[in-house]
Amino acid sequence: MAIPEQIDAKGLEDYLEILTKAVFQAGVSWKLVDSKWAAFREVFADFDAQKVAAFGQEDVERLLQDARILRSRKKIEGTIQNAKTIVALDNEFNGFKNYLRAKKSYDQLSADIRKRFKFVGELSVYYFLFRVKEPVPPFEKWITTIDGNHPRMKEMIDQARLKDLNAAR
Repeated sequence: MAIPEQIDAKGLEDYLEILTKAVFQAGVSWKLVDSKWAAFREVFADFDAQKVAAFGQEDVERLLQDARILRSRKKIEGTIQNAKTIVALDNEFNGFKNYLRAKKSYDQLSADIRKRFKFVGELSVYYFLFRVKEPVPPFEKWITTIDGNHPRMKEMIDQARLKDLNAAR
């Protein structure tokens, strides 16, 4: 299975998709989430943040019946709330990327993301920001600040470094 690559986020749908993947991967095999991701894209309207933000209780119930995705009520409802938050921050900061760059440090941004978004812990924040090419602390330093050793995160970072090194040659 491929390690997730960094992307140049082109719109809110990219941010919502990566954040949602971080939420659903928490406590679950990345391989399992990857195997169901095409269905996630379909049921969450290709992660169109405006559309997902408008989902209601009927949509939650519909998604809970869809065996093609992981059916966690809390994570589904969290994804809808996270879409609302992304849309609100996009409006407030005249662009979601502007919100991501409004804090003075990674620690301030991480704390703010964890406060504003549902089911997002420190590991999810690092994953999210790394994937959308926002500044993150060096992995070797950051990993010492959280519990566990997280080999998949290390592998993702190592592959990105190797790709950058090869591109520089």
